[in-house]
Amino acid sequence: MAKKVLFCATVDYHFTAFHMPYIKWFKENGWEVHIAANGEIHIPYVDKKFNVSIQRSPFKFKNIKALKDLKNIIEQNNYEIIHCHTPMGGILTRLAARKSRINGTKVIYTAHGFHFCKGAPLLNWLLYYPIEKFMAHLTDCLITINNEDYELSKNKLKVKRIEYIHGVGVNTEDFKPIDELNKKALKESFGYQPDDFLLFYAAEFNKNKNQKFLLNSLALIKEDLPNVKLLLAGEGVLLNECKQLAKKLEISHMVNFLGFRKDIKEIVPMCDVAVGSSLREGLPVNIMEAMACGLPIIAVDNRGHRELVMDDNNGWLVKSDGETDFAKKLKHLVKSEGLKERLGINSRKIILSKYSIDKVIEKKSKVYKRYMNETEDITWATL
Repeated sequence: MAKKVLFCATVDYHFTAFHMPYIKWFKENGWEVHIAANGEIHIPYVDKKFNVSIQRSPFKFKNIKALKDLKNIIEQNNYEIIHCHTPMGGILTRLAARKSRINGTKVIYTAHGFHFCKGAPLLNWLLYYPIEKFMAHLTDCLITINNEDYELSKNKLKVKRIEYIHGVGVNTEDFKPIDELNKKALKESFGYQPDDFLLFYAAEFNKNKNQKFLLNSLALIKEDLPNVKLLLAGEGVLLNECKQLAKKLEISHMVNFLGFRKDIKEIVPMCDVAVGSSLREGLPVNIMEAMACGLPIIAVDNRGHRELVMDDNNGWLVKSDGETDFAKKLKHLVKSEGLKERLGINSRKIILSKYSIDKVIEKKSKVYKRYMNETEDITWATL
């Protein structure tokens, strides 16, 4: 009989977006793969999928039912490994797996960026830190995706094992540079002029992603760089507010709100620079994909961006209130011959060195293999 692994997260599209290579890896190694998450989408390579009513907010009553459902799923299926993701998916799954761990199930949790971090609001520390400190005792392996979270975990969370793995990996064949001739042709196919200088940012429109920063920055160079266009992909509660701000700043002609897109792989390579304005990131996939396409980066300084962007090497980091600095860096990039190309080459090199899907699968598979073979030391996990 095949051994079983359970993947859990708050929503099911988390797996189609970030974890398909690892689900496939388990199947190729002869394991039966189950998924528990909120949603009904079909996910390849999955033997069983459970629609569990996990909610993002910890204060939703539906999470009580979700916890009961997860307990039943786990107790009925005798999993060797459970790998959980997302804050609420991680909390509920680890609580539900307490009994199963006594019988030897190994529980792995990937922190895709703790809500408590350097510079985070005090409320985040008061709410999320005590929860993760308690959950550490219900975790056999904690995977962190940036150095700041790794160091914080070593110092403040008593987890049996902590691993530092560089995110979920980027497919460097899907995301790769194109030459200038094809870049111009692709721009025209999307309705832009060949010489338009395109900035790209894909993110949900919310307070953390902070698109208003980009709009305010763009307004500072609208007279000097009229051929700059900002492409904003995504949806969210602040979308209309951002559209109104663009009108107010008189830059609507320089901003394209693209909505939800399924053609990111075609859009990113035609752009000239990727930008990031989020206040908090774990390790942003959108920035890594852009770097794989050979784009320089201008981004707000946060722990996730610091992992990827080195000043004057593949781009620049600016402060969260540094609209003037952002505008200055952008003007420098547009007007300096050969600079965009040099920074872009370095971006691609960084991704290939340790963030490609092949590199990440290699590291993560070592973690999985350890627990595929580990049968001893169950006593500690039951404390």
